[in-house]
Amino acid sequence: MKLLREAVEIESPTYSKPDIDRVARFFAREFRRLRGKVSLLENSTTGAAVIAEFWGKPRAAGSRRHGGKRATTGAQKPILLIGHHDTVWSKGTLARMPFRIRGGRAYGPGILDMKSGIVQAIAAVRVLQTLAIEPASPVRCFLNPEEETGSEAFRREIERESRRSRAVLVLEPAAAGGALKTARKGVGEFRLTVQGRSAHAGIDPASGINAINELARQILKIEKLAQPRRGLTLNVGVVEGGTRPNVVPELARATVDVRIPRAQDRARIENKIFALKAVHPGAQLKVEGGINRPPMERAMTEGLFRMAKTLAGQLGFEVEGAMTGGGSDGNLSAALGIPTLDGLGGVGDGAHAVHEHVIIRGLPRRAALLAALLATI
Repeated sequence: MKLLREAVEIESPTYSKPDIDRVARFFAREFRRLRGKVSLLENSTTGAAVIAEFWGKPRAAGSRRHGGKRATTGAQKPILLIGHHDTVWSKGTLARMPFRIRGGRAYGPGILDMKSGIVQAIAAVRVLQTLAIEPASPVRCFLNPEEETGSEAFRREIERESRRSRAVLVLEPAAAGGALKTARKGVGEFRLTVQGRSAHAGIDPASGINAINELARQILKIEKLAQPRRGLTLNVGVVEGGTRPNVVPELARATVDVRIPRAQDRARIENKIFALKAVHPGAQLKVEGGINRPPMERAMTEGLFRMAKTLAGQLGFEVEGAMTGGGSDGNLSAALGIPTLDGLGGVGDGAHAVHEHVIIRGLPRRAALLAALLATI
């Protein structure tokens, strides 16, 4: 709890490089205390990522492999832990949302999403070291400084680390009720820009081309692409246009969020949206964007989930699996064909909300499950 409080009280909004670098150094220090091989990947825009590796050399005398099998760390691909140390909360949020404990819950900005997951990973490594239980593979941890904004700067590095790994465990918070995340929708964003022609709305409206009207027609077309019963959704979340009520607007924009449950949905949605044409012959329509995170499908999570469910039972509790509409860096590893299990972080509620919190009694239990997975995979 002391470590978790320290982490939460280092505010780390994605766009604040000095704060991201500060929290990166904080977690790097904690990894070094566990005798990890640690490096910071500097970035001039987003701040530093953190890479740490444990058990990367032949095992020390006296250590043992869980189950009594001889370790072969030098030859094995590593197990990769993925997390992120940025948050959606702007600098200064801590003043109105301080770290606090109430009713068995710990509150604070970024505590659930996802500093508690990183702290649990540190605890899991520490307990395995204390018990002299060495995983059969090296364990690598990659902390991304810009997951909340799409992982653009470090996407290639995450994919490179994933390809080198034999399993990926994602430290994102659990789903409702503590469920592990066994499927995630793919995520996309499209930006529509309509160029019309301005005119006086009272004197000469016919000479204008109303960009807002044209955009509205395009939005109606986009809505028809949704298949909500099977989880394919499109949400027009931002609309901008016009200057004054008495001016025919010449410019209008919209931003569309897209969630797809299956990889094959990507081509269909992108083709349909990029094929949109202006209804008014004088209007110009520009479409940008695309699906930027592929879905994490159950086929890539089933084996690890069964293992986690068995281990949780041995530890005295149950876990279920759940699909979520949100994306994570686990989408990237799963799409590469790497076995991936998500939602191994804190149990709580309110991610991105003012009541964000973790349930304190769940922290050691989730750390134990993570340690058991590292020792067993």
